[in-house]
Amino acid sequence: MTVITDPLFYLLAVPAVVALGLSKGGFSGVGQMATPLLALVMPPLEAAAIFLPIMIVQDCFALWVYRKDWDGRVLAVVMPGIIVGIGLAWVLASYISDAAVRVFIGVTTIAYVLYTWIGPSAVARGAGRANAAKGVFLGAVSGFTSTLCQAGAPPYQMYALSQKLPKMTYVGTSAIYFAAMNWLKVVPYLALGQFSMKGFGTSLALLPLAILTNQLGFWVVRITPTVVFFRITMIILFLISLELTRSGMTDILYR
Repeated sequence: MTVITDPLFYLLAVPAVVALGLSKGGFSGVGQMATPLLALVMPPLEAAAIFLPIMIVQDCFALWVYRKDWDGRVLAVVMPGIIVGIGLAWVLASYISDAAVRVFIGVTTIAYVLYTWIGPSAVARGAGRANAAKGVFLGAVSGFTSTLCQAGAPPYQMYALSQKLPKMTYVGTSAIYFAAMNWLKVVPYLALGQFSMKGFGTSLALLPLAILTNQLGFWVVRITPTVVFFRITMIILFLISLELTRSGMTDILYR
């Protein structure tokens, strides 16, 4: 089975996979940098397809570890939206250029970073729980962005954080949410021809590192405050997203 051999790919793929592993281990949001990193050297949908088998395996571990910590009401609200969002992305994917997807990733991720910096305090001050219609809508946006560029965390977190769940319940609910979404994305990715033997071989080559960092994430999330680590990650993510937005806009405007 062939694999991608470009050294630059692995220079970016290794930190991307580490971020995915920590994210699946419980540092929700850290994995947001994975696809933007690879999108610097390949089409975003191709990058997303390489990561999807890795994430499905990681999801299995996360589901087992957090099997007792989850909120069924939150999942019942957001799951219908996921299906709508994935279906819409499936229909539109063939009509959206790589440059447009790079801009979409960049803008979405910048919004996520800004929300992370200023949003949680606003959420904490909010009264009551967000309504179900908002949850369905954000679930749909999450399914759409996740299918196009593995960027489904921001919309989901905007809803889930507003529910003020206990830490471990939030982590476990997120694990189930993203596991379900990743399995649903297999169908449109197959239909769009995004999977290849070289891509699958590359996924297998990266899988041991992904599992190792996944286990590290389980351990770290339980014993370590995440504030400093999360701030550093957000700064890196913000810079990557600015570059993606710049390069995508350059291609759209001048090519």
